[in-house]
Amino acid sequence: MVGPLLRSLWFTAARKANSSSSNYLRPLPFSRDRSFTRPFSSTTAAATSPSAADAGGVVDPSRLRNVAVIAHVDHGKTTLMDRLLRQCGADIPHERALDSISLERERGITISSKVTSISWKGNELNMVDTPGHADFGGEVERVVGMVEGAILVVDAGEGPLAQTKFVLAKALKYGLRPLLLLNKVDRPSVTEERCNEVESLVFDLFANLGATEEQLEFPVLYASAKEGWASSTYTKNPPDDVKNMSELLDAIVKHVRPPTASLDAPFQMLVSPGTFTTSYLSVVSMMERDNYVGRILTGRIYSGILQVGDKVHGLHGTDSGIVKLEEGKVVKLMKKKGTNIVAVDSAGAGDIVSMAGLTSPAIGHTIASVEISLLLDTKTAKSAICITSIISIGTPSTITSAAVAAIAMIPTHHQLDFLIILLKLGKFLIVALAASIKCISGSVNARRAVMTALPTVELDPPTISMTFGVNDSPLAGRDGTYLTGRQIGDRLVAEAERNLAINVLPGMSDSYEVQGRGELQLGILIENMRREKFELSVSPPKVMYKSENGQKLEPIEEVTIEVNEEHVGLVMEALSHRRGEITDMGPVPGNVAYEKYRGPLGNVRKGVLVSMGYGTITAHALMSLEARGILFVKPGMEAYDGMIIGEHSRDSDLDVNPVRTKELTNVRAASKDENVKLTPPRLMTLEEAIGYVASDELIEVTPNAIRLRKRYLDVNKRKTMSKRPKE
Repeated sequence: MVGPLLRSLWFTAARKANSSSSNYLRPLPFSRDRSFTRPFSSTTAAATSPSAADAGGVVDPSRLRNVAVIAHVDHGKTTLMDRLLRQCGADIPHERALDSISLERERGITISSKVTSISWKGNELNMVDTPGHADFGGEVERVVGMVEGAILVVDAGEGPLAQTKFVLAKALKYGLRPLLLLNKVDRPSVTEERCNEVESLVFDLFANLGATEEQLEFPVLYASAKEGWASSTYTKNPPDDVKNMSELLDAIVKHVRPPTASLDAPFQMLVSPGTFTTSYLSVVSMMERDNYVGRILTGRIYSGILQVGDKVHGLHGTDSGIVKLEEGKVVKLMKKKGTNIVAVDSAGAGDIVSMAGLTSPAIGHTIASVEISLLLDTKTAKSAICITSIISIGTPSTITSAAVAAIAMIPTHHQLDFLIILLKLGKFLIVALAASIKCISGSVNARRAVMTALPTVELDPPTISMTFGVNDSPLAGRDGTYLTGRQIGDRLVAEAERNLAINVLPGMSDSYEVQGRGELQLGILIENMRREKFELSVSPPKVMYKSENGQKLEPIEEVTIEVNEEHVGLVMEALSHRRGEITDMGPVPGNVAYEKYRGPLGNVRKGVLVSMGYGTITAHALMSLEARGILFVKPGMEAYDGMIIGEHSRDSDLDVNPVRTKELTNVRAASKDENVKLTPPRLMTLEEAIGYVASDELIEVTPNAIRLRKRYLDVNKRKTMSKRPKE
């Protein structure tokens, strides 16, 4: 009771002194050196006991398990997470509860990684749900460093596919020991022989990726995430009493090693002839934005205990050294438990938490404790212990005499560096000792904060780039709110901070080159900007080549296609235009790799129909244009010069007038009131438009429409530019 009471008296006196006009009662700056504040803090002192640790939010590292769920797309990761949450008592409001982004629920895919924690038999399991699509591989790369284990989910019917190889390679690279979970074994086509075959394929994949002997001895479980059960032996219908996820949760606790971290070492006061030091807290792996507390940084604590109110700073390692980004205070600590976000007072090493209080650090940066490293002699150390003890239990007279005695024990050339702060409050006289050490001799070290950054996440390089620019079409500004190049640039820079797999480079005249992993990844970014009321123009994607040993290399993606025999010819023809080569006719896991440049692509499409009129498109005009090709528009839409309204039936482009109206006459004709019947147009989605446009074309993106247009709207300018040699 003494510590909290005196702490309350201290802050009350400080507020009174600030409001007083008396200079001698104004408190001096007080160091938050933990060597002096620890006797006042009941939370820190109680963190070593298990019961108090649970109340304060700190979990014993031996009871922590950090696990990532990795798999190929649509192999059942998110459904599995739903069943695990439900098994541990979490309230699931709907299916795919962790898919919090609207686009994830609409498309049925996971776009970003999410972290949640569940409790099982006295253990805290931090589960990380990861995307399965290759374009979002950066989400997997930046979270595998936070965990010690992984659940490799493989569809028992399909076996290991393209993304299975990628995510498994990342897990093995970080030394994780994955558990193999064969999902969807309840399907009629899945037999025990098929499961054994898939297990052999996965074992071969482990071996080909250079797994260690320990990693090759992976446990195998069989599950049906849809029905909500997992088993250590093959079965299609387990007994009702074990028809749950208990065996999978037990396997996680048994096979995933706990984090190797110490709660006390970094933040414990070591007042001795040695040093008082601290170390890093966490590396930021995820970042969000909250309108109330600002930027929310999520990461794993690598050492020590983090509490609300602690002073921390952000560090970033560069080629020239460590850069300090910002210093601040932890305003809020949060941890996601189930589907709810819970505020905690403190968190310990090995745990994955979210914090608010800093505005500059981003993903990949280090959050470290702001501490003082003091190298004290024996007399100074003993005097510091003496005073802090008397403050907690002493009387005013003993405190005063102890303070005078302590100063007398300090060497003469150090006495000016110790400040005794006297605050009179009622019958109590509070004495506090604040250290402000200067580099005077070899026995006293300088004030030094932690300035060592943890290693950043290593990501694979981007493979394609697109140019984002201002929408300069005649219809610009009708739908959107954010139109300028500065607004577009700020949004792209913010996206690059949250997603390390995206690079943003400034271009010419309010344009930005955005580099990413694939068309789907950049398409998701464009769709999000659309929904945020942005208007912009987007160029077609360009492949990012690289050179090694004087040879030009291009990214080559291995794909597996399942197709009926009668359609093999069409598929082979389409792949030949992309310079595709058949390597195997069986199920081969694939990934993206660089190979020798194979030359430009063939003709993957015909020419286009280009509007040469401005106004509203009429049915009368489209009726005569249907014979020219496939239309992308319908009557009532707006058109302008240079807008693409359809695909030409030939390889060349054709300028047409889609806004032509029917001439009115005074002569009554029999065909005057005939109905116009048009073929339904081909309305393109954003992903289809990205894959369709040519190098001399752009995509006009607004909140309400997606239009294709020529880069140069004037027909004469297009003819001039078409005569220039292509890159």
